[in-house]
Amino acid sequence: MRIHITYTGGTIGMIESPNGLVPGADMRGWLHRLITDAHLDPDLFSFTELDPLIDSSNATPDNWQTMIDDLRSHRDEADAFVVLHGTDTMSYSSAALSYALADFGKPVIFTGSQHPLGKIESDATANVTGALNAAMSGRFHGVGLFFGHHLFAGNRVSKSSSWAFEGFSAPSTGPLARTGTPWHWYAGSALQGEGWASPKPYTRHDVAVIDMAPGISAARLGAMLEPRPEAVLLRAYGVGNVPSDEPGLTDVIADVLHDGVPVVIASQCQQAEVLLGHYETGDAIARAGAIGSGDMTLEATYAKIMFLLSQGVDAADFGTWMTRSIAGEISPSSL
Repeated sequence: MRIHITYTGGTIGMIESPNGLVPGADMRGWLHRLITDAHLDPDLFSFTELDPLIDSSNATPDNWQTMIDDLRSHRDEADAFVVLHGTDTMSYSSAALSYALADFGKPVIFTGSQHPLGKIESDATANVTGALNAAMSGRFHGVGLFFGHHLFAGNRVSKSSSWAFEGFSAPSTGPLARTGTPWHWYAGSALQGEGWASPKPYTRHDVAVIDMAPGISAARLGAMLEPRPEAVLLRAYGVGNVPSDEPGLTDVIADVLHDGVPVVIASQCQQAEVLLGHYETGDAIARAGAIGSGDMTLEATYAKIMFLLSQGVDAADFGTWMTRSIAGEISPSSL
């Protein structure tokens, strides 16, 4: 089996500098030693080091597209793919690529590490070998994320810890597999979606991401939405509730919708299913046309908004596509 590895940057390949950790490790040499020590044929592996290497906190949709372009350029010469990525926004990138690569037909596994590969306590080796095993397993197709002994669907996962080796979780669905002797694959598999034929490249769009908090006023929310963004991702309470007793606050949301700006309601809970109208505090915005995110993660929801905007989906069709599964990012019960 031929494997292509795309290195984007992140903690895994960082070294110390006077201003903190920066990219600089010999990733190609380290991977070659890892592969040969595992008695694998180095000639079956290809490697791309993206330029520039970035801390994933600096990632943008342009970086997503650079990854996609590299993977597509090697599609015919490799059977499976591994993407080395920083942990901070890895779950955003894996979700974004799941939509754009729904028709790719080959496994793409993201991984990284909490400690740089040069540290004796590093988790880099365990995560990279785990990602390689997942990619070569023949059991997974689509975009996944391997970290801390677990394989997840790439659009179902969130970073849950900045320090633990098991730094990611999939609150609504759980992992697909975990390492062991042998690996344990859980019942069921990653959900399938409708796909997207010939997706256009990711481009940057003005999406406002706003958290509800006790005491937020209509004036403050209104000020945060001027000038109008292209879309709004509003992180509400519970199943999609907003403070309906706050004078004028739901009117602000209704006015934004009236102006043709899609408003998507997510939950601040890691494990949640948004059900607009289930409580009175979510009914007004539901009637105004707000779109619930179902059981999608924040990362999957944000990346999907960016994907739909990049495809030119207009406000009239936005709600339809947000609640349809493109790559298994939303459960059938939420559709």
